[in-house]
Amino acid sequence: MAVAVDGAKRTRPRPEAEALLTAEDLLLMGDNGARVELVEGEIVEMPPSGCTHSNLGGRAFAGLLAYSDSTGAGDCTQADGGYRLSRDPDTVRVPDAAFVRAERLPGGRLPTGFFEGAPDLAVEVVSPTESSIETEAKVGDYLRAGARLVWVVYPELRIVRVHRANGISEVVAAGGTLSGEDVLPGFSLPLSQLFRD
Repeated sequence: MAVAVDGAKRTRPRPEAEALLTAEDLLLMGDNGARVELVEGEIVEMPPSGCTHSNLGGRAFAGLLAYSDSTGAGDCTQADGGYRLSRDPDTVRVPDAAFVRAERLPGGRLPTGFFEGAPDLAVEVVSPTESSIETEAKVGDYLRAGARLVWVVYPELRIVRVHRANGISEVVAAGGTLSGEDVLPGFSLPLSQLFRD
């Protein structure tokens, strides 16, 4: 039985005797056409978010890809790249875009399966059905797992909230520019390019 939980569908109820799923179980499930995450061992289906959401995630990814290709500073993923943020029970989050520094890439490249740990930068675009509780849960998961920056993009407000590992956050609004800070030195993304004024 699937029920809506904060804009996502979480499979419930789970019989007490049934084991929680692992990241390996999630990988073996393959692509069934639905975007899913694993939260504390339970599958959470993410409903389609629409074209604006996809476009904003793609624009963030394009900026990160251009930066990583030109500097060799790391590599990036988009909406299907999963990150195992915790174990026992496993949590695998799938940011809309993400960047991992080169020195953290196993063997110098992204793994075939899920990345072990958080990206250095995670980008989440808030969907129309996503609650603030779900958004904050994702941010907390990334930061607890070692992310240094999390950008939360709010399409309707045309702002980005920047969360840092030190607990300080700020809002970047129209006319502002996102900075890679010390995570992506020299990287910048004007909001006018993200939102296409």
